Amino acid sequence: MLWQGRSVRRATGGRYRPSQGKRRSEIGSAPAETHIGEDRRKIIRSYGGNPKVRAMRAQYANVADRSRGETRKVVIETVEENGANPNYVRRNLLTKGAVIRTEAGRARIISRPGQDGVINAVLIE
Repeated sequence: MLWQGRSVRRATGGRYRPSQGKRRSEIGSAPAETHIGEDRRKIIRSYGGNPKVRAMRAQYANVADRSRGETRKVVIETVEENGANPNYVRRNLLTKGAVIRTEAGRARIISRPGQDGVINAVLIE
């Protein structure tokens, strides 16, 4: 887990003297790292008790074809590009902004699989 509270240093480089320690509400969580595979989801309790759906593995994507105005559920074949991290291409990790190859053609993921639990994409060719 990653602590995401306020820094100990000021913008000037000076030091804050914290009046309280770390709180459980300030910690982050590990990334979902959604892979290609048979659908697997996990429901996480987030701040305020709200549910968050993590897609751990995903096999299908909802791909929108803007020229025809229709959306289809298609099988994801592989990850072709990922601007977030080139290593994600080798590991076939699905993140927002990744370019995937599907039955319908190349598509860019526009949803956040680790936050939404679903993969929505838009055709780019």
